[in-house]
Amino acid sequence: MKQRPCFSLRISRVLLKKLAYIAAYEGRSKNKEVELLVRRHIAEFEKEHGEIPVELP
Repeated sequence: MKQRPCFSLRISRVLLKKLAYIAAYEGRSKNKEVELLVRRHIAEFEKEHGEIPVELP
């Protein structure tokens, strides 16, 4: 199984609690909620500015 890279995020306790609330409401983990938000933001950016080229090793 391929391991996904880890990323640490420093965030205020208030934002983390609110994120946890939304994630639980939507039936997701906090990690999956953040991933969803990042995916949406990237899609919006690419829609306006074009696809972001990515080279993977």
